[in-house]
Amino acid sequence: MSLPRRHAILAAPLLLAASGAARAAQPPVGRQVASLYRTRIGDIEVTAVSDGTIALPPGVFGEANLAEARRILAENFQPTEGPVPCALNTFLVNSGGRLSLIDTGSGDALGPTMGQLPANLAAMGVTPAMVDSVVLTHMHRDHAGGLCSREGAALFPTSELVIPEVEAAFWFDESNINRVPQGSRGGFAYAKQVEAAYRGRIRRVPGGREVNPGITSVDAFGHTPGHTIYRIASGPAQLLVFGDMVHFPALQTRHPEWGIAFDVDAAAAVATRRRVFDMAVADRLLVAGMHMDFPGFGRMRRDAAGYHLVSAPWRPFL
Repeated sequence: MSLPRRHAILAAPLLLAASGAARAAQPPVGRQVASLYRTRIGDIEVTAVSDGTIALPPGVFGEANLAEARRILAENFQPTEGPVPCALNTFLVNSGGRLSLIDTGSGDALGPTMGQLPANLAAMGVTPAMVDSVVLTHMHRDHAGGLCSREGAALFPTSELVIPEVEAAFWFDESNINRVPQGSRGGFAYAKQVEAAYRGRIRRVPGGREVNPGITSVDAFGHTPGHTIYRIASGPAQLLVFGDMVHFPALQTRHPEWGIAFDVDAAAAVATRRRVFDMAVADRLLVAGMHMDFPGFGRMRRDAAGYHLVSAPWRPFL
């Protein structure tokens, strides 16, 4: 027999509560949904694709700066003792009928919190074979480690590989090994692996060239000898994908004079950072950083206190 309407109304909250209790018994998932975020630059669609995060100690900016680094981290509600999470983003650019992936993340080189690019690409229905060009900012493993498997096979089996000319010349020549910090010297062996895996599909590009429709390379040397950033433009709209201009934005916008332990030429990296920051401020550019908190889009401003990075608001529609 069905309940009278009044009794059914009174019983509904109890039924909902019981249903809610059953749902609450499910174990926590413990991770985010696919880390993807799209924005539009004129007619070009750019998707931020996370590769995960890696924890770095504040001491990478120099022991002399450690107390100041901890003070700024505390101001920004970041950990001050032990490693600090550092994001790693890549950017998929759909322009002129071509898919270009700027950087590949770390692959399996840097631990379980990294190497998330393949899963995130798959979540948006993109396979490696669909990527026309892989475009590198530089050859450090957190940016190029996703090019090859541990066995040395190309993970983008049909893509061309676009490498800045100066960067390729440096890392493909093992005689330069003593010019880099000790912790980066394994990059030469990996570069050999990359060169073999992508032989016949490598395109070296100088600065100031359109590498693919709407994507122009801009020299930003210092962090590595051929570190390169990319200006994406469609009509008046522009985005500057600025690679490793910052690793911890809260620290290096306040102190652009701080290099990081991985810089090949720290003085050149500092000069480049100031130049790029000034360009972003003067041109009111939207910027995208590989180590800015996901999705990594923002704008630079400057006042009497120095540079500031303002995160772009999240938009549900392009």
